[in-house]
Amino acid sequence: MVRSSWKGALGVGAILVLAACTSGSSTSPGASQPAGGSASTAASPVATVPDAELAFPGKLVVCIDIPYPPQEMFDDQGNPTGADPDIAAEIATRLGLQIQVENSVFDTIIAAVTGGKCDIIISAQNITADRLEQVNMIPYFKAGQAFVVAKGNPEGISEPLDLCGQSVAAESGTTEVDYVRGTGDYEGKGLNKQCTDGGKPEVDMQEFQKDDQALLALSSGQVVAYFADSPIAGFYAAEQPDQFELSGVTVEIANEGISVPKTKKGLAEGVLAALKSMADDGTYVEILTKYGLEDGAVDVSEMEITKK
Repeated sequence: MVRSSWKGALGVGAILVLAACTSGSSTSPGASQPAGGSASTAASPVATVPDAELAFPGKLVVCIDIPYPPQEMFDDQGNPTGADPDIAAEIATRLGLQIQVENSVFDTIIAAVTGGKCDIIISAQNITADRLEQVNMIPYFKAGQAFVVAKGNPEGISEPLDLCGQSVAAESGTTEVDYVRGTGDYEGKGLNKQCTDGGKPEVDMQEFQKDDQALLALSSGQVVAYFADSPIAGFYAAEQPDQFELSGVTVEIANEGISVPKTKKGLAEGVLAALKSMADDGTYVEILTKYGLEDGAVDVSEMEITKK
């Protein structure tokens, strides 16, 4: 059930962090799943993608790292649902294609799309310089990041430096990990550098292959905080209020993008046309609103193919 309190975590904003990542899984990584129903049925395709740019003619295979609710999760029947699968299904419909979701591991999700395992990625991936070296990206959502702590915040985490010397869990390959370690776009300016510059020990960054494993590390007492995108952090705090709460450490908002291989110009243009048509007729915001994520909508003017 969607809860309006998720929205409060979307606008979190202030420690030099760009939004990021995604995921975890309750099925084996890489398992193909049918996507949840799309929000509408297009009368005719808004664009045509050359068969040569698709893994399988007539299909749009989308890599998504599940679960990362409410952006991606499984329903009671084990089918992908959430804002990202619904957006993916609607894009496929508007391109005259059948949707297929490939449940992926976030740390290797770009290798999956560039290696032809899927056609595109829609998986709460924030747009970074490192990722733009490998793929082109189309902005479709915006989010911040936040830390989830145990109910009552027993360690008193209220600012970034409170995490120095503490254990924190996050999913491998994410901007959360880059921010703490000072890697990727945060080389030389991560939280660990802030800690050591202040004469404090570094954060003990615990990385997990799937996001739900990182959350489990918090619930089991292995770490003092779980670090994720703000909609996901807000989701868990709202869904399990007797166990979790948001820490009060907030981060700035940035765009997430749909990733497309650099060699597939027709596919990128088709996805962009489908996304813009969804924005124009209201379907895009309708999907986000279904999951309480409308505050993360990007303006149609931001929906452009971003390259490096």
